[in-house]
Amino acid sequence: MSIIRPQARAAMWRWREVLAGAGVAALGLWWVLYGAGIVPWLGWLLIAAAVALVLAGVQRGRFRTGAGGPGVVVVDEGLIAYLGPHEGGAVALSEMTALALDAQGAPRWRLSQPGQTDLEIPLDAEGADALFDAFAALPGLRSGQIVAAMHRPAPGLHLLWERAGHARPRPRLH
Repeated sequence: MSIIRPQARAAMWRWREVLAGAGVAALGLWWVLYGAGIVPWLGWLLIAAAVALVLAGVQRGRFRTGAGGPGVVVVDEGLIAYLGPHEGGAVALSEMTALALDAQGAPRWRLSQPGQTDLEIPLDAEGADALFDAFAALPGLRSGQIVAAMHRPAPGLHLLWERAGHARPRPRLH
């Protein structure tokens, strides 16, 4: 039996980098206020590192939507694999040509690779938080752009990234 409620534990785990950064900042502030010699200068460096950790942690925390959705995501050696209850597949990051967020119905990532059907991964699939680092490795894609798209209320397909030279034909409106 734990003394921490499961909901509180889940919230702390979601924001773990922010909490770690706050702890490091508190230690740095302690060193600045009560240290002697070179220790206060090290405290300022520790505070700067803590601010960077908190900023990165906020982005990661906003990216994590929880678990319990259908399927499991595995990211290993530049390969994104989705093992779903009805369908699944794998996409190599080096071969990926487009990344989109499909917000029609249950939101899901849509990963495109030539010669394959698009791989659709629900945002709340088990292990989907590992996609943050995988998507951040795509050239020209900013992590803030990913997080902003996840919290965009407009339904539809939102293209977030496309590999240079591999533009897909878009349907004409007229």
